[in-house]
Amino acid sequence: MIQHTEKLKVVVTDYDYPDLSIETSILQGIGAEVVGAQCKTEDELIEVAYDAHAILVEYAKVGERVISEMRKCIIIARYGVGVDIVDVKAATRHGIIVTNVPAYCISEVADHAIAMFLTMARRIREYDKAVREGKWHWSACGKPIHRISGMIAGVIGYGRIGSAIAARLKPFGLKILVYDPYVNHEKIKEDGCIAVSFEELVKNSDVIFIQAPLTEKTRHLFNAETFSKMKKTALIINTARGPIIDNEALYYALSNGLILGAALDDLEEEPAKQKNWKPTNPLLKLDNLLVSPHSAYYSEESLVEARTTAAQEVARALTGELPNHVVNREVLYSPNLRWKPRP
Repeated sequence: MIQHTEKLKVVVTDYDYPDLSIETSILQGIGAEVVGAQCKTEDELIEVAYDAHAILVEYAKVGERVISEMRKCIIIARYGVGVDIVDVKAATRHGIIVTNVPAYCISEVADHAIAMFLTMARRIREYDKAVREGKWHWSACGKPIHRISGMIAGVIGYGRIGSAIAARLKPFGLKILVYDPYVNHEKIKEDGCIAVSFEELVKNSDVIFIQAPLTEKTRHLFNAETFSKMKKTALIINTARGPIIDNEALYYALSNGLILGAALDDLEEEPAKQKNWKPTNPLLKLDNLLVSPHSAYYSEESLVEARTTAAQEVARALTGELPNHVVNREVLYSPNLRWKPRP
């Protein structure tokens, strides 16, 4: 808990919201100054946050160097679910709590994934384009459409969102395979799905939904070797993080008929993290690719929930209350822990 004689400083490292009214309304209540920034580099982040007592992070990378320079920081609060942009181990060494918002956009992402699948499977874009060009015929989409009922769907990552995707698929009559080494197979079976190996899922699925976290193990999980094992009629839907798919390998697979199509909610270069991103990714020139700008999480309700939850976590930490969603709980037992409970 910070001494009341010291002015609290909370830095929002970056944001794509219209303003910071939600964060300010919560944090001004504890006497904190909220400073908004748009940091794209470590130097920019250090310059604004070196003396911050807390930071709220959307896309900015918070690495070892940044963390070591923030001598007063008690908490790093991530607006989203994943914390791969934060060096959690470094934060733990320095006694800094890291939090996330674990369950704010389950429905939105699951709905988005299903919408992408149906758009691709039923060739809605192609029909719309054809009609606007004066073509009014069931064959106007240019390629065959197959019945969804009876297809095999593979879900990679069976957490809150992955299981929500599976639940939405069931009424369509798909057989659902699941790969997640961290989930009990009995749970998957109880949900009416089949737990399989990664190789079995990739080989047998007509559509693959990726909803795994980005880790060193999942980075480029889908590469040239993976695509070579998939059905040539398969679709891949990624509403997780962009770097899980090797975009160069995906471009080759889509261009050479190794798979039928793909729908991505993020690209490998993660445009939101780029300072002056330009649409130069070759994938964007392909007709068998559907892309959305990392917007699967978005609804007005989910934005409010994420921002409110993250700001409340900061408020708790700075007033001596333990945050609800501590990612690195081991830090609570560290002699370096900077957070102090309310007396």
